[in-house]
Amino acid sequence: MNRILMPLAIVASILLVIAVSCTFIVREREYALVFALGEVREVIDEPGLYFKLPPPFQNVVYLDKRLLTIDDSEAERIQTAEKKNLLIDAYVKWRIADPRLYYVTFGGNEAGAQARLQAVIRDALNASVNRRTVNDVTSKERDVIMTEIRDNVAKLAGSVGVDVVDVRLKRIDFVPEISESVYRRMEAERKRVANEQRSIGAAEGERIRANAERQRDEIVAEAYAKAQALMGEGDAEASQVFAEAYQRDEEFYRFYRSLEAYRASFKDRNDILVVSPDSDFFRYFNDMPNGMTSPVPRPVPPGPSPASAAP
Repeated sequence: MNRILMPLAIVASILLVIAVSCTFIVREREYALVFALGEVREVIDEPGLYFKLPPPFQNVVYLDKRLLTIDDSEAERIQTAEKKNLLIDAYVKWRIADPRLYYVTFGGNEAGAQARLQAVIRDALNASVNRRTVNDVTSKERDVIMTEIRDNVAKLAGSVGVDVVDVRLKRIDFVPEISESVYRRMEAERKRVANEQRSIGAAEGERIRANAERQRDEIVAEAYAKAQALMGEGDAEASQVFAEAYQRDEEFYRFYRSLEAYRASFKDRNDILVVSPDSDFFRYFNDMPNGMTSPVPRPVPPGPSPASAAP
């Protein structure tokens, strides 16, 4: 019985090995290249279970289908149009677009493909940075540079079966020997811009102040003109009132004006008036106006009398 089972087990094992060698599985994250006698017969990019001839008639090579990254740990030293050296650190996102062409070019060696792409990226980076200034690379045209590098690398990478998805500049630094001079120049540039802005602000302030003073002068002049006009109207109305009062009773008007003059002349106890008592100024001190029944009392100023003070 054992003599019968042993050959059957051997045959079953051989058949199992042949069956296993004739099947292969393709996963979602990979390509499968089926080779026949060293030549690529088929490229499979859909996941599933597939069959092939047993080795050495056919064999399968797998390639990564996922998005891959090239991230160089050492920054590249690149010179700008101003002959200033920059340390630029970039990374690239790429994937295999044509598995057959990729394998023919690199033999399925991912490290070789990355080295080739790094060299292409270095050349494209030099071409974009060498014709730009430090200010352009660090701020003004950084996005433009990344787009140029991606387009240039994509053209060259397409010929080897690689698709470049994105290129980014992670870090841009100055080399130590020029950092201090660059910082001083940047500081001077910022100061120049600040002074320019201050000058513009001062000029604008002067313009605003001049405009405000002009408007003030116009308003004051207009107000003064209105005030003079109102004063003129008031004086005219007062003159008319005085004229009407004078026409009604001329003697009373003279008497009233004399009283106003007396009040203005003797408003302070220390006021001294040196004048002859017989002058017309003291007319109403000596004479009674028409219609008065008693003489007007004569005011006595303090101090020496006008008569004694006269020469």
